Amino acid sequence: MNEARRAQLWSLLGELPKYRPITAELRHVEQADGYRHEHLLLDLNGLELVPASVLVPDGLTAAAPGVVFHHSHGGHYPFGREELLRDCEWFQRPWGPELARRGYVVIAIDNWCFGERSHTSEMDTFKRMLWHGQVLWGMMMFDSHRAVDYLVSRPEVDPTRIASIGLSMGCTAAWWLAALDPRVQCTVGEVCLTEYQSLLANHALDCHGVYYFVPSLLRRFQTEDIIDLIAPRAFLSLTGDLDRGTPPEGIERIREVCTPTWTRAGAAERLRLLRYPVGHLETPEMRAEALTWLARWL
Repeated sequence: MNEARRAQLWSLLGELPKYRPITAELRHVEQADGYRHEHLLLDLNGLELVPASVLVPDGLTAAAPGVVFHHSHGGHYPFGREELLRDCEWFQRPWGPELARRGYVVIAIDNWCFGERSHTSEMDTFKRMLWHGQVLWGMMMFDSHRAVDYLVSRPEVDPTRIASIGLSMGCTAAWWLAALDPRVQCTVGEVCLTEYQSLLANHALDCHGVYYFVPSLLRRFQTEDIIDLIAPRAFLSLTGDLDRGTPPEGIERIREVCTPTWTRAGAAERLRLLRYPVGHLETPEMRAEALTWLARWL
């Protein structure tokens, strides 16, 4: 049943690129404290090359867990994957060095319209893709899915221990990728688990960019239906009650619908939805919960 529903979710994401062998060009390598940073150009989609950062911990003696880090939006189009290594207005500290020094191999890519791919605007890209039967969110998810293909191909990575994490747009990407790609065993989403009907009821569509909207999605799926596709794998959501884009009653709706799914699978402890009295940002408590979750399930 899950596989049929997963295929249906993929089918809503427009005309996706053909699968092709992934090629990787190593542009340069930087040595940092406790890890090396590989700057790459990946051919993930056959349409435009995808700049990527891969962080590899020093001193690995066995295959390590891999983490796909999804960057946020916030209108910061020039940043993209740089968010992995830089201070951000909603992060306490950069995620990349912390993950690499804890022994995770981390990949982050520039999404369409971000970082080195910000040569065309998000709105122009969205419109152009629609004319060609493509969906911007689908194209983003395809690249992330193929980034998993690349990550698990690396000898440093244990393909049975893959995580997907992010905040804001990166959060939505994290749980969508987990729903679409069963190789993701552990997911952490910060401040963007949105239940679609509660978002509509609160007139809060303006809290999300145009990338967020998939044609005909609500005819087939609600948020809880997508989250159900992650079960029985580990999923942690961390949201702020003061975040307009994530109405708390929607979180409770997801909890009500999805908890029985994990319980029936004998995996109730692998679903955790936490709420905090904050807005659209990460707190030290959230970061601690996220790191504990990754360590537990990877």
